[in-house]
Amino acid sequence: MNILILGGLGFVGRRLSQHLLTAGHSVTAVGLRPEPTGIDHPRFHYRSADSSRPGEWQQLVPDARLVVNLAGKSIFHLWTRDYKQKMRQSRIHTTRHVVDALPTGGDTLLLNASAVGYYGDGGETVLTEDMPPGTDFPAKMSLEWEAEALKAEAKQIRVVIARFGIVLDADGGAGDLLVNVFKSFAGGRLGSGRQWFPWIHMADLIRACRFVMNAPDFRGVFNFCAPEPVRNSELTRTLAAALHRPAILPAPAFLIRRLMGGFGKMLLNSQRAVPRRLLDHDFTFRYPTLETAVAEIVARRNKAAGD
Repeated sequence: MNILILGGLGFVGRRLSQHLLTAGHSVTAVGLRPEPTGIDHPRFHYRSADSSRPGEWQQLVPDARLVVNLAGKSIFHLWTRDYKQKMRQSRIHTTRHVVDALPTGGDTLLLNASAVGYYGDGGETVLTEDMPPGTDFPAKMSLEWEAEALKAEAKQIRVVIARFGIVLDADGGAGDLLVNVFKSFAGGRLGSGRQWFPWIHMADLIRACRFVMNAPDFRGVFNFCAPEPVRNSELTRTLAAALHRPAILPAPAFLIRRLMGGFGKMLLNSQRAVPRRLLDHDFTFRYPTLETAVAEIVARRNKAAGD
């Protein structure tokens, strides 16, 4: 199968590209990097382009049976007004240009990323795919992002929206960041620590992508998160225990908001998201609990470091 991945050399995109190549597919990645570092495979092709702008890269879209849209500026950044605009444009404009380039009809699947930030601050409410959006910036951005992707349905394209939880892995992203913080003896709960933390191990996210990709009847929204969200305090305890480090430096909520702005507010949001639709379709998680996920990540990091 010919597969096109927008953001194909990003944190998730690189792992997904490698997995799909191993499975025998041909992968073309589009990204901002000038060169395709890290992937050397005869069925891998790379196009350097800013997908938030229309361009020749759109000519790659009609030839793909599967289009995976992962493009978007990282959320792990200080959210200035200018950076928020870049986050929004990188997601929404890219999706708009992808949909514009899709052919009408056929058997193409558009697998478009989104985020559980769609739900805003949900408190103690269990957040399934049919829950309404929140009202803060991440929620509004996700709502608009998804709306652009769903316009492809007017072209008889099958669309799957994958609302990602925080993706944990040993080679980057939040998992790498959290482990490094705790190894520096600087880990602790955020605010009260009672806010729910929706997460997913990278291996399960990749498997979930394959799961929806291979089921032609699947369409619409899926929460891509583990079946057992945890409170921030439990995340803190689990990491501390796995790394044999104390969790002694809690960060007060007011300080997080003051120093980190909108990103800090997002860290304090409570999102008790669950993957109802994946579970209803009998998807099996390899890492259903935080303990199993953290143990695998720490073991892989220790092996890579020669510990």
